[in-house]
Amino acid sequence: VFRGERLLVELGPPGALPTDDLRVPARPSWARLPSSANHDLSGLELLRTLHLGQLEGTPCWAAEAPAQAAAPRGMQWEGLRTLFSVLQDAHFALAGRALQLVDWDRSHQFCGRCGAATAAKAEEHARVCPTCQLAAYPRIAPAVMALVRRGRELLLARGPHFPPGMYSALAGFVEPGETLEQCLAREVEEEVGVRVSRARYFASQPWPFPHSLMIAFVCEWERGELRPQAGEIEDAAWFDVLQLPQLPSRISIARRLIDSVAAEIREA
Repeated sequence: VFRGERLLVELGPPGALPTDDLRVPARPSWARLPSSANHDLSGLELLRTLHLGQLEGTPCWAAEAPAQAAAPRGMQWEGLRTLFSVLQDAHFALAGRALQLVDWDRSHQFCGRCGAATAAKAEEHARVCPTCQLAAYPRIAPAVMALVRRGRELLLARGPHFPPGMYSALAGFVEPGETLEQCLAREVEEEVGVRVSRARYFASQPWPFPHSLMIAFVCEWERGELRPQAGEIEDAAWFDVLQLPQLPSRISIARRLIDSVAAEIREA
């Protein structure tokens, strides 16, 4: 159940380990999603409910509560970032899916073509206009992440919105008509002025802030000097794998990508 972007959970006391996400002051020691077996949600008003499917044989639903709804006794509203590594991985993934579907359903109550009220389709996640038959499906915005290697060095950059001192891999959204490889080459050249080659797929991660799919690659520097894009890149630099700057939280695929490639280079 979400109230805005905050999830209804039962939380344990603050954990002993500090968080590595500067936007999260502390993480609880454990968290649990509400279930019909363990929690009474009968007094909570729900604006919408969406069927998510089943997790290990248990039916799962997403729901949205009003903006001023109070949490039931013994529970509270918490942001998803705080719950990373606290919720079970499968439950965190389920919550991320639920957040995106609730946001999509809320924002597609009316047709974007003719303005008529839409209706939910029973057999899939879609809202259909009964007047002009336009179907709206949940949004997914693919974004490519590129970690550029040059010998023992990694190319990292920081945007104006980053916490002080933090650097990460380059990333950007895929444009219509682009392949992932074309997007990677374009984004790297636009953001820092260098050309790359030999792109190698690393992994992907759904990112529900708000509805992205991050697709991470490793690639090799080919030529060019660093020229950070004004307004987009505050700074970009080559870092030896033994002298990396402050990196993103382990919640992100960027951190897993950087850690993996740095370890690969150190062990070579």
